[in-house]
Amino acid sequence: MTVKGERGRGVRRPTLEEVAVRAGVGRGTVSRVINGSPRVSDATRAAVEAAVAELGYVPNTAARALAANRTDAIALVVPEPETRFFAEPYFSDMLSGVGAELSDTEMQLLLIFAGGDRERQRLAQYLAAHRVDGVLLVSVHADDPLPDLLSELEIPAVISGPRSAAETLTSVDSDNYGGGRSAVEHLLTGGRRTIAHITGRLDVYGAQRRVDGYRDALRDAGREVDELLIVPGDFTERGGRRAMSLLLERRPDLDAVFAGSDVMAAGARQVLRERGRRIPDDVALVGYDDSAIARHMDPPLTSVRQPIVEMGRAMIDLLLAEIADRRPAAVRGLERRHAVLPTELVIRASS
Repeated sequence: MTVKGERGRGVRRPTLEEVAVRAGVGRGTVSRVINGSPRVSDATRAAVEAAVAELGYVPNTAARALAANRTDAIALVVPEPETRFFAEPYFSDMLSGVGAELSDTEMQLLLIFAGGDRERQRLAQYLAAHRVDGVLLVSVHADDPLPDLLSELEIPAVISGPRSAAETLTSVDSDNYGGGRSAVEHLLTGGRRTIAHITGRLDVYGAQRRVDGYRDALRDAGREVDELLIVPGDFTERGGRRAMSLLLERRPDLDAVFAGSDVMAAGARQVLRERGRRIPDDVALVGYDDSAIARHMDPPLTSVRQPIVEMGRAMIDLLLAEIADRRPAAVRGLERRHAVLPTELVIRASS
């Protein structure tokens, strides 16, 4: 790892006391300026900052963190296998947003996978030792014990997408209901009559809400909801292929498919082409996420854009606020925030 501004080996670093002498103030005053205390005059702050710049002083962040009972580290926990993390654009976009928002802080980011029982046990021990100041949880299923563990340990945490409408942790999500609804309304407007839905894993609340949007869009248009047209997927390409094959067996007359992710839409497209179905002439296809996959498909895929990078940024903002809040956990818990970012339908040639 390369650290900008690092001095060569054997070169002595200036001390806090030397900064104080250069600025003409006490050691405690220098410490208050460096730690951002408001109890310093503008003139004194300017003198200390000038001395820091002249001497090239670098604060000892490890000592500061220890004194404040802080680690200056945040864990991004993904309760999924590593293979899924690297296969789906959702995760890389989320990581991009998190990293961008952390870049101006002194916080270190730890990426932790916890896709199996053994990994979860190790993670529980790691968190119990309070080796991080806060946790970001991404891709959490309804029965996942990690959120409750974080609450028990009183570790500040923000979850990407609530587990249910009664989520107790601070969360950031996109408007999954609105996104699902807009996808189906677009297909209805285009004259499609038999619209299928390949869902994500239904133990994920966001996937449930997309199904709700699908159902309500059909009902509000005076259409019956045919349960045979709803097939659960798992957010993978293989899952999209499997679901599409089943749908064509059940309803060979279908003329539109709304997939709960671009990755599943890519799998569905393969099956449709193998069965001789033209997109969009015979079957219109809509995905979800508006990832690079959507733009590079043939034909380019209509998709619901959820602002994943912005969600990552919002998660960091909320987590840093919780870390800075020194009030008892029971008090903080009464003020949990649930941010919902808007989605947008991006129309392309597939529909």
